[in-house]
Amino acid sequence: MEIVPVSVFDVLSGAVWTMLAVTLPVLLVAMGVGLLIGILQTATSIQEQTLIFIPKILAVFLFIVFAGPWMSGRVLTMTREILGQLERFIR
Repeated sequence: MEIVPVSVFDVLSGAVWTMLAVTLPVLLVAMGVGLLIGILQTATSIQEQTLIFIPKILAVFLFIVFAGPWMSGRVLTMTREILGQLERFIR
């Protein structure tokens, strides 16, 4: 079995892309709900600043409940790849 050299840059690059892939959908859900609530507040002239937090929290929580297995699968795959290549880093 040939050992392919692995650089720290490759590992960090994969970790950053995994982090972006896992966190970006959650942030997009929060941003979308915030935008919808903002439009609703503007249309109804309700200017309560705390009104936006509960729907955002609920939307993010529900998204994490439904997408949690996918998100944890991505993180676990990255962890397995890093730990699987641990012997290459030691040399």
